[in-house]
Amino acid sequence: MKVIVGLHNPEPAYTGTRHNAGAEVVNAAARNLGVRLRRGPRRVRCRLAKAAVDGAPAVLALPGVSMNVCGPAVRAALDYHKALPADLLAVHDDIDLPFGRLRLHEGRGHGGHNGVRSIIAALGTPGFWRLKVGVGRPPGRMDPADYVLGRFSKEERGEIDLLVNDAAGVVEAFMTDPDRAVAMAGSRRA
Repeated sequence: MKVIVGLHNPEPAYTGTRHNAGAEVVNAAARNLGVRLRRGPRRVRCRLAKAAVDGAPAVLALPGVSMNVCGPAVRAALDYHKALPADLLAVHDDIDLPFGRLRLHEGRGHGGHNGVRSIIAALGTPGFWRLKVGVGRPPGRMDPADYVLGRFSKEERGEIDLLVNDAAGVVEAFMTDPDRAVAMAGSRRA
């Protein structure tokens, strides 16, 4: 079973920020698959939804804790569903990826992303999949933390809505064929 986690900060103040792009993707995938994320078991600390594409089961998850400390919640979701780290897809924002681009890959380091760092620490391995949503670099000398916690501009919002929809399609493809999902993500250009 695949476990697909949208990294985010769950507090309402962060809704619509660049840092919550991963949650937007998982919410879009849930809508497309006709499922609704609901509160999971207390020990998991995630909102969860079970879904399937062509008989391939998956769990969509949104941790109920802040991104920088999401690793234990992600680990609990994997353990609860008897899934391995290799079955995990973490969907998250990435400032090193140009705005409007997607990238799907397995393994590698955290790349400075604190949510991914927390997951690696909790799992004890970087051996899981990541779908990166390109939000671009901060302008000028702006602090990257301030940038990712900021909202998209009106001009960016239209493109991000399209990107989120494309990324939800990549998530659905990942459930049945990770290689096809990699190709889909790589073909996405702003």
